[in-house]
Amino acid sequence: MVKVAIVGATGVVGNKMIEMFEQYEIEADELVLFSSPRSAGKEIEVLGRTLTVRELNEESAKEPFDYVVMSAGGGTSKEFAPIFEENGAIVIDNSSQWRMHEDIDLIVPEINTPKLERGIIANPNCSTIQSVVALQPLKEKYGLKRVHYTTYQAVSGSGSGGLRDLEAGAKGEAPTTYPHPIYDNVLPHIDVFMADGYTKEEIKMMDETKKILDQPDLRVTATCVRVPVSNSHSVHINVTLDQEATVEEVREAFRDIPYIKLLDDPANNVYPTPLESTGEQEVSVGRIRRDDSLENTFHIWCTADNLLKGAAQNTVQILKMMMETERVQNG
Repeated sequence: MVKVAIVGATGVVGNKMIEMFEQYEIEADELVLFSSPRSAGKEIEVLGRTLTVRELNEESAKEPFDYVVMSAGGGTSKEFAPIFEENGAIVIDNSSQWRMHEDIDLIVPEINTPKLERGIIANPNCSTIQSVVALQPLKEKYGLKRVHYTTYQAVSGSGSGGLRDLEAGAKGEAPTTYPHPIYDNVLPHIDVFMADGYTKEEIKMMDETKKILDQPDLRVTATCVRVPVSNSHSVHINVTLDQEATVEEVREAFRDIPYIKLLDDPANNVYPTPLESTGEQEVSVGRIRRDDSLENTFHIWCTADNLLKGAAQNTVQILKMMMETERVQNG
Protein backbone atom coordinates (compact mmCIF):
# COMPACT_ATOMS: atom_id res chain seq x y z
CA MET A 1 0.00 0.00 0.00
CA VAL A 2 1.50 3.31 -1.13
CA LYS A 3 0.07 6.43 0.51
CA VAL A 4 0.86 9.83 -1.04
CA ALA A 5 -0.09 13.37 -0.05
CA ILE A 6 -0.12 16.62 -2.02
CA VAL A 7 0.21 19.70 0.20
CA GLY A 8 -0.98 22.93 -1.41
CA ALA A 9 -3.23 21.01 -3.76
CA THR A 10 -5.52 23.94 -4.56
CA GLY A 11 -2.76 26.41 -5.51
CA VAL A 12 -1.45 27.21 -8.99
CA VAL A 13 1.45 24.75 -8.72
CA GLY A 14 -0.68 22.23 -6.82
CA ASN A 15 -3.13 22.09 -9.71
CA LYS A 16 -0.25 21.42 -12.08
CA MET A 17 1.07 18.69 -9.77
CA ILE A 18 -2.26 16.94 -10.06
CA GLU A 19 -1.99 17.10 -13.86
CA MET A 20 1.55 15.71 -13.66
CA PHE A 21 0.39 12.83 -11.44
CA GLU A 22 -1.83 11.76 -14.31
CA GLN A 23 0.76 12.31 -17.05
CA TYR A 24 3.50 10.46 -15.16
CA GLU A 25 1.06 7.72 -14.13
CA ILE A 26 1.85 7.96 -10.43
CA GLU A 27 0.52 4.83 -8.75
CA ALA A 28 -0.85 5.50 -5.29
CA ASP A 29 -3.17 3.21 -3.37
CA GLU A 30 -4.25 6.18 -1.28
CA LEU A 31 -3.94 9.86 -2.21
CA VAL A 32 -4.62 12.70 0.23
CA LEU A 33 -4.95 16.37 -0.71
CA PHE A 34 -4.09 19.03 1.86
CA SER A 35 -4.58 22.79 1.83
CA SER A 36 -5.06 25.76 4.11
CA PRO A 37 -8.30 25.99 6.11
CA ARG A 38 -9.67 28.41 3.51
CA SER A 39 -9.65 25.78 0.76
CA ALA A 40 -10.41 22.68 2.86
CA GLY A 41 -13.59 20.94 1.81
CA LYS A 42 -13.18 21.48 -1.93
CA GLU A 43 -13.57 18.43 -4.16
CA ILE A 44 -10.95 17.69 -6.82
CA GLU A 45 -10.78 14.82 -9.30
CA VAL A 46 -7.39 13.07 -9.37
CA LEU A 47 -6.50 9.85 -11.15
CA GLY A 48 -10.17 9.10 -11.69
CA ARG A 49 -11.07 9.64 -8.04
CA THR A 50 -12.98 12.55 -6.52
CA LEU A 51 -11.15 13.63 -3.39
CA THR A 52 -12.10 16.11 -0.69
CA VAL A 53 -9.33 18.51 0.23
CA ARG A 54 -8.36 18.32 3.89
CA GLU A 55 -6.91 20.93 6.20
CA LEU A 56 -3.23 20.46 7.00
CA ASN A 57 -2.47 20.52 10.71
CA GLU A 58 -0.02 18.85 13.08
CA GLU A 59 -2.30 15.88 13.69
CA SER A 60 -2.84 15.14 9.99
CA ALA A 61 0.90 15.54 9.29
CA LYS A 62 1.59 12.73 11.78
CA GLU A 63 -0.38 10.23 9.70
CA PRO A 64 1.78 7.59 8.00
CA PHE A 65 2.63 8.60 4.43
CA ASP A 66 5.14 7.08 2.05
CA TYR A 67 5.60 10.24 0.00
CA VAL A 68 4.54 13.87 0.42
CA VAL A 69 4.89 16.55 -2.27
CA MET A 70 4.61 20.10 -1.00
CA SER A 71 3.99 23.45 -2.68
CA ALA A 72 2.57 25.61 0.08
CA GLY A 73 5.33 28.13 0.84
CA GLY A 74 8.42 28.14 3.01
CA GLY A 75 6.64 28.72 6.30
CA THR A 76 4.34 25.74 5.84
CA SER A 77 7.25 23.57 4.74
CA LYS A 78 9.40 24.62 7.68
CA GLU A 79 6.64 23.65 10.09
CA PHE A 80 5.26 20.49 8.55
CA ALA A 81 7.96 18.84 6.40
CA PRO A 82 9.94 17.64 9.46
CA ILE A 83 6.75 16.20 10.96
CA PHE A 84 6.02 14.22 7.80
CA GLU A 85 9.68 13.17 7.73
CA GLU A 86 9.69 12.05 11.37
CA ASN A 87 6.69 9.87 10.67
CA GLY A 88 8.34 8.01 7.82
CA ALA A 89 7.58 9.99 4.67
CA ILE A 90 9.91 11.07 1.87
CA VAL A 91 9.04 14.76 1.45
CA ILE A 92 9.62 16.55 -1.87
CA ASP A 93 9.34 20.27 -1.24
CA ASN A 94 8.88 23.02 -3.82
CA SER A 95 9.67 25.97 -1.52
CA SER A 96 13.07 27.57 -0.92
CA GLN A 97 13.09 26.50 2.74
CA TRP A 98 15.43 23.50 2.50
CA ARG A 99 17.38 23.98 -0.72
CA MET A 100 20.72 25.11 0.68
CA HIS A 101 20.79 22.90 3.78
CA GLU A 102 23.91 20.73 3.49
CA ASP A 103 22.09 17.53 4.40
CA ILE A 104 19.18 18.13 1.98
CA ASP A 105 19.32 16.94 -1.62
CA LEU A 106 18.58 19.57 -4.31
CA ILE A 107 17.47 17.57 -7.31
CA VAL A 108 16.92 17.95 -11.05
CA PRO A 109 16.40 14.33 -12.22
CA GLU A 110 18.19 14.88 -15.55
CA ILE A 111 21.31 15.89 -13.61
CA ASN A 112 21.57 14.31 -10.14
CA THR A 113 20.04 11.77 -7.77
CA PRO A 114 19.20 11.97 -4.04
CA LYS A 115 21.66 10.72 -1.42
CA LEU A 116 18.89 10.81 1.21
CA GLU A 117 20.83 11.90 4.26
CA ARG A 118 17.45 13.29 5.25
CA GLY A 119 13.92 12.35 4.27
CA ILE A 120 13.41 15.76 2.66
CA ILE A 121 14.28 16.46 -0.98
CA ALA A 122 14.24 20.04 -2.26
CA ASN A 123 12.94 21.14 -5.65
CA PRO A 124 15.12 23.99 -7.00
CA ASN A 125 14.09 27.49 -8.00
CA CYS A 126 12.11 27.58 -11.25
CA SER A 127 14.65 29.62 -13.26
CA THR A 128 17.53 27.59 -11.84
CA ILE A 129 15.99 24.33 -13.06
CA GLN A 130 15.71 25.30 -16.70
CA SER A 131 19.14 26.94 -16.64
CA VAL A 132 21.05 23.97 -15.22
CA VAL A 133 19.25 21.63 -17.63
CA ALA A 134 20.71 23.77 -20.42
CA LEU A 135 24.16 23.98 -18.78
CA GLN A 136 24.61 20.29 -17.98
CA PRO A 137 25.42 19.12 -21.56
CA LEU A 138 28.04 21.89 -21.82
CA LYS A 139 29.52 20.95 -18.46
CA GLU A 140 29.81 17.31 -19.53
CA LYS A 141 31.57 18.13 -22.82
CA TYR A 142 33.57 21.28 -22.13
CA GLY A 143 33.43 22.13 -18.42
CA LEU A 144 32.19 25.43 -16.99
CA LYS A 145 34.20 28.40 -15.68
CA ARG A 146 31.65 31.18 -15.33
CA VAL A 147 27.89 31.75 -15.72
CA HIS A 148 26.01 35.04 -15.94
CA TYR A 149 22.20 34.85 -15.89
CA THR A 150 19.66 37.48 -16.82
CA THR A 151 16.11 36.25 -16.30
CA TYR A 152 12.79 37.39 -17.74
CA GLN A 153 10.31 35.78 -15.38
CA ALA A 154 6.57 35.42 -15.91
CA VAL A 155 4.03 36.63 -13.36
CA SER A 156 2.73 33.09 -12.74
CA GLY A 157 5.94 32.63 -10.77
CA SER A 158 4.22 34.76 -8.12
CA GLY A 159 1.14 32.53 -8.12
CA SER A 160 -2.39 33.79 -8.51
CA GLY A 161 -1.41 37.21 -7.14
CA GLY A 162 1.00 37.87 -9.99
CA LEU A 163 -1.55 36.84 -12.59
CA ARG A 164 -4.12 39.07 -10.92
CA ASP A 165 -1.78 42.08 -10.98
CA LEU A 166 -1.13 41.63 -14.70
CA GLU A 167 -4.84 41.34 -15.51
CA ALA A 168 -5.83 44.19 -13.17
CA GLY A 169 -3.09 46.42 -14.55
CA ALA A 170 -4.54 46.11 -18.03
CA LYS A 171 -7.69 47.70 -16.59
CA GLY A 172 -5.75 50.50 -14.93
CA GLU A 173 -6.07 49.03 -11.43
CA ALA A 174 -3.31 49.28 -8.84
CA PRO A 175 -1.13 46.24 -8.07
CA THR A 176 -1.62 44.22 -4.88
CA THR A 177 1.27 41.75 -5.26
CA TYR A 178 4.09 43.83 -6.76
CA PRO A 179 5.40 47.21 -5.53
CA HIS A 180 4.82 48.73 -8.99
CA PRO A 181 2.49 47.91 -11.89
CA ILE A 182 3.65 44.93 -13.95
CA TYR A 183 1.34 45.61 -16.89
CA ASP A 184 3.29 47.42 -19.62
CA ASN A 185 6.28 47.44 -17.29
CA VAL A 186 9.40 45.51 -16.22
CA LEU A 187 10.53 45.09 -12.61
CA PRO A 188 14.20 44.29 -11.82
CA HIS A 189 13.01 43.02 -8.47
CA ILE A 190 12.08 39.44 -7.55
CA ASP A 191 11.91 38.55 -3.85
CA VAL A 192 13.54 40.83 -1.26
CA PHE A 193 16.69 42.92 -1.65
CA MET A 194 19.68 41.80 0.39
CA ALA A 195 22.42 43.92 1.98
CA ASP A 196 24.75 43.51 -1.02
CA GLY A 197 22.14 44.81 -3.48
CA TYR A 198 21.27 41.40 -4.94
CA THR A 199 17.77 40.06 -4.53
CA LYS A 200 17.09 36.79 -2.76
CA GLU A 201 15.98 35.30 -6.10
CA GLU A 202 19.33 36.13 -7.66
CA ILE A 203 21.21 34.59 -4.75
CA LYS A 204 19.05 31.47 -5.02
CA MET A 205 20.04 31.03 -8.67
CA MET A 206 23.71 31.58 -7.92
CA ASP A 207 23.92 29.22 -4.95
CA GLU A 208 21.61 26.53 -6.33
CA THR A 209 23.48 26.32 -9.63
CA LYS A 210 26.71 25.50 -7.81
CA LYS A 211 25.03 22.90 -5.62
CA ILE A 212 23.12 21.08 -8.37
CA LEU A 213 26.07 21.00 -10.76
CA ASP A 214 28.34 19.99 -7.84
CA GLN A 215 30.76 22.77 -8.71
CA PRO A 216 31.14 24.99 -5.61
CA ASP A 217 33.90 27.11 -7.16
CA LEU A 218 31.90 28.00 -10.30
CA ARG A 219 31.66 31.76 -10.77
CA VAL A 220 27.97 32.63 -11.07
CA THR A 221 26.09 35.92 -11.06
CA ALA A 222 22.50 36.85 -11.90
CA THR A 223 19.99 39.62 -12.47
CA CYS A 224 16.37 38.49 -12.12
CA VAL A 225 13.59 40.50 -13.74
CA ARG A 226 9.79 40.20 -13.69
CA VAL A 227 8.16 40.82 -17.07
CA PRO A 228 4.50 41.22 -18.14
CA VAL A 229 4.18 37.66 -19.45
CA SER A 230 1.58 35.29 -18.04
CA ASN A 231 3.60 32.07 -18.08
CA SER A 232 7.00 30.57 -18.90
CA HIS A 233 10.32 32.05 -17.88
CA SER A 234 13.11 33.11 -20.23
CA VAL A 235 16.77 33.14 -19.21
CA HIS A 236 19.72 34.62 -21.04
CA ILE A 237 22.77 32.54 -20.15
CA ASN A 238 26.25 33.91 -20.78
CA VAL A 239 28.62 31.01 -20.17
CA THR A 240 32.38 30.70 -20.24
CA LEU A 241 33.57 27.16 -20.98
CA ASP A 242 36.66 25.47 -19.58
CA GLN A 243 37.67 23.97 -22.93
CA GLU A 244 37.62 25.50 -26.41
CA ALA A 245 34.47 25.05 -28.48
CA THR A 246 32.89 26.46 -31.61
CA VAL A 247 29.34 27.78 -31.93
CA GLU A 248 28.43 24.69 -33.92
CA GLU A 249 29.89 22.40 -31.26
CA VAL A 250 27.89 24.19 -28.56
CA ARG A 251 24.78 23.82 -30.70
CA GLU A 252 25.48 20.12 -31.24
CA ALA A 253 25.79 19.57 -27.49
CA PHE A 254 22.04 20.17 -27.23
CA ARG A 255 20.98 18.10 -30.22
CA ASP A 256 19.11 14.81 -29.74
CA ILE A 257 18.61 15.30 -25.99
CA PRO A 258 14.98 14.29 -25.33
CA TYR A 259 14.33 16.86 -22.61
CA ILE A 260 15.90 19.78 -24.54
CA LYS A 261 14.33 21.37 -27.62
CA LEU A 262 16.90 23.04 -29.88
CA LEU A 263 15.33 26.01 -31.69
CA ASP A 264 18.19 27.88 -33.29
CA ASP A 265 17.59 29.15 -36.81
CA PRO A 266 17.38 32.94 -36.41
CA ALA A 267 17.54 33.52 -40.18
CA ASN A 268 14.08 31.97 -40.30
CA ASN A 269 12.90 33.52 -37.01
CA VAL A 270 13.27 30.22 -35.16
CA TYR A 271 14.18 30.73 -31.50
CA PRO A 272 12.55 29.91 -28.14
CA THR A 273 9.73 32.09 -26.83
CA PRO A 274 7.73 31.82 -23.59
CA LEU A 275 4.49 31.59 -25.54
CA GLU A 276 5.67 28.45 -27.32
CA SER A 277 7.13 26.95 -24.12
CA THR A 278 3.89 27.19 -22.19
CA GLY A 279 2.43 23.72 -21.77
CA GLU A 280 5.63 22.05 -22.99
CA GLN A 281 7.72 19.77 -20.79
CA GLU A 282 11.05 20.37 -22.52
CA VAL A 283 13.53 23.18 -21.94
CA SER A 284 14.05 25.13 -25.18
CA VAL A 285 17.41 26.66 -26.17
CA GLY A 286 18.47 28.89 -29.05
CA ARG A 287 20.09 32.20 -30.10
CA ILE A 288 23.44 30.47 -29.61
CA ARG A 289 26.34 32.75 -30.50
CA ARG A 290 29.86 33.59 -29.44
CA ASP A 291 30.54 36.44 -27.01
CA ASP A 292 33.56 38.14 -28.57
CA SER A 293 34.17 40.27 -25.48
CA LEU A 294 35.30 37.26 -23.43
CA GLU A 295 37.45 34.26 -24.25
CA ASN A 296 35.57 31.02 -25.02
CA THR A 297 32.24 32.50 -23.95
CA PHE A 298 28.79 32.00 -25.48
CA HIS A 299 25.30 33.44 -25.34
CA ILE A 300 22.36 31.02 -24.97
CA TRP A 301 18.66 31.90 -24.79
CA CYS A 302 16.54 29.47 -22.78
CA THR A 303 12.78 29.22 -22.14
CA ALA A 304 10.63 26.79 -20.15
CA ASP A 305 7.21 26.53 -18.53
CA ASN A 306 7.89 27.65 -14.97
CA LEU A 307 4.81 25.86 -13.63
CA LEU A 308 5.82 22.57 -15.28
CA LYS A 309 9.57 21.92 -15.52
CA GLY A 310 10.16 24.84 -13.18
CA ALA A 311 7.92 23.44 -10.45
CA ALA A 312 5.25 20.73 -10.65
CA GLN A 313 6.83 18.58 -13.35
CA ASN A 314 10.26 18.48 -11.72
CA THR A 315 8.66 17.64 -8.35
CA VAL A 316 6.66 14.77 -9.81
CA GLN A 317 9.70 13.54 -11.75
CA ILE A 318 11.54 13.28 -8.44
CA LEU A 319 8.59 11.43 -6.94
CA LYS A 320 8.48 9.02 -9.88
CA MET A 321 12.22 8.42 -9.59
CA MET A 322 11.97 7.67 -5.87
CA MET A 323 9.01 5.33 -6.33
CA GLU A 324 10.75 3.42 -9.11
CA THR A 325 13.96 3.16 -7.09
CA GLU A 326 12.06 1.73 -4.12
CA ARG A 327 10.21 -0.69 -6.39
CA VAL A 328 13.52 -2.01 -7.75
CA GLN A 329 15.03 -2.28 -4.27
CA ASN A 330 12.01 -4.22 -3.04
CA GLY A 331 12.13 -6.56 -6.00
